[in-house]
Amino acid sequence: MSGFSGFLTMLAIAVLVHEPWRWAGYILGRRLNPDDEIFKWVKYVSTSLVAALAARLLLFPSGALAGIPMWLRLTAFALGVAVFFGTRNTAWKGVCAGAALIAVGKLVLG
Repeated sequence: MSGFSGFLTMLAIAVLVHEPWRWAGYILGRRLNPDDEIFKWVKYVSTSLVAALAARLLLFPSGALAGIPMWLRLTAFALGVAVFFGTRNTAWKGVCAGAALIAVGKLVLG
């Protein structure tokens, strides 16, 4: 098999593997209440895990981030939080602002 027929075979396999689970999730999920206590707990746990990961990356970096001074990482974090709250809780703008400050700082510092 090659060319277009190979592509169609792969597409058919992907649909057959994916779609039954998608429909099962849709059917089972209709009866779930997103305001239940279990979902609140899951949200709190996942939020705390993300916060812990961010703190670990900020305070104990590895790889390329380890070469960035602590004061620059903390300043970028503060800028990202300020942009996040200043743009009505838009996460991507906060992340981009912090990342841009780290990139510019790294270019300036060498």
